[in-house]
Amino acid sequence: MKVIICGAGQVGWQIARHLSSEKNDVTVVDNNPELVRRATDSLDVSGITGFASYPDVLDRAGARDADMIIAATHSDEVNMVTCQVAHSVFAVPRKIARLRAQSYLDAIYSDLYRRDHMPIDVVISPEKEVAEAALQRLLAPATFDTELFLDGMAQLIGVTLDDTCAVLNTPLRQLTELFSTLRAVVVAVRREGTLFAPEAGDQLFAGDQVYIFTHTEDLGRTLEIFGKSVKKRERVIIIGGGNVGLAVARRLEERVDRIRAKIIERDRAVAERAADALERTIVLHGDGLDLEMLAEANIDKADALMALTDDDKTNLLVATRAKAAGCPMVVSLINDPTLTSLMQPLHIDAFINPRVTTVSSILRHIRHGRVRAVYSIGDAEAEVIEAQVMAPSPIADQRIRDIPFPEGVLVGAIKKGNEVIRPVASTRIEEGDVIALFCMAQDVPEVERLLQVSIDFF
Repeated sequence: MKVIICGAGQVGWQIARHLSSEKNDVTVVDNNPELVRRATDSLDVSGITGFASYPDVLDRAGARDADMIIAATHSDEVNMVTCQVAHSVFAVPRKIARLRAQSYLDAIYSDLYRRDHMPIDVVISPEKEVAEAALQRLLAPATFDTELFLDGMAQLIGVTLDDTCAVLNTPLRQLTELFSTLRAVVVAVRREGTLFAPEAGDQLFAGDQVYIFTHTEDLGRTLEIFGKSVKKRERVIIIGGGNVGLAVARRLEERVDRIRAKIIERDRAVAERAADALERTIVLHGDGLDLEMLAEANIDKADALMALTDDDKTNLLVATRAKAAGCPMVVSLINDPTLTSLMQPLHIDAFINPRVTTVSSILRHIRHGRVRAVYSIGDAEAEVIEAQVMAPSPIADQRIRDIPFPEGVLVGAIKKGNEVIRPVASTRIEEGDVIALFCMAQDVPEVERLLQVSIDFF
């Protein structure tokens, strides 16, 4: 498949990395020569320096015979015009655009993207993706990371174990015996900064950060077993009333369980715009780092605080200050993946990486057949791959124990028909099954070979 990726920032680079590793013909376009050079030096891709919306630039990038174009520059308008040019001039079959402005996303204007108007096949909204990720954090409040898989029937959760965990010092193989009906599998452990896929004889210790695949119906029970409270979050404070904070507040207002939210925004114009757009959410004008402002928002009575400004350091400081003020759960928006190592020492409960959520969403829309979704763990240390098993695959009609998976790979969940099951060594993987695999980064190429994702992608 020939793909043109417009925008070589973090999102564009990550998508290029995934697609080029699967032997697709990828060309990256950006007007910043340094970003293009970084992509071509580190990835097996071609690079073109120039403005993505210019027809001659797209022509040099190979748009005349491209199968897909992904417009992920920092400008909504450039992304939209790029898709228009790709359609009108080069007849590119599939066009994906990342759009941020809410006005472009309103359902009442959805006709804008018809083929005879502004031909965009898939519109990706980072703010909507982050809002959904934020809601998942609130619904699984004891987790520091979470993502849905298998059509929302399975969930990956990350929890930090403490002394209240009932399964400390217990070999993982015994968890199946102790909780025979629990549909949950421990697929990864981070201990003293090192992430690894555990073996059946490994034990868990206080301080471990553990990634678990669980059936969504068993989420509450799984959290309880691993020593985590499932207390509902009813009062939430949001720091930052920009696009992300506003999107989260809107989603909270739409929920039937009536989660009450307050927004603190330091920019008066942004605060006024948020207040006009929301119905039940209280908007306060002030600095979220100000203790008096936090006190005015009743931080001592809040169930959770979400720091969602566009500045990573502000988010970290606000979350830390809120935690010190007695807020039981704090979540921080973090764009720089190298800062996630500060979560534990700063006692921040969870983080959201908007680039990871956006990349996962784009990959979800461009995958067909075998690989349906990819989710990055940590600083690209590992990945969760959701894939459908096809007849030619080496793993089809094989029991898990007989499949030559690398040591850093574990099967987290399997969907057979409309049922999600917990995998065991004797489980047979059949054609049509959808599987969710945890794999360390160095094992991804071998997993792709076993899944044969590089052949007949569409």
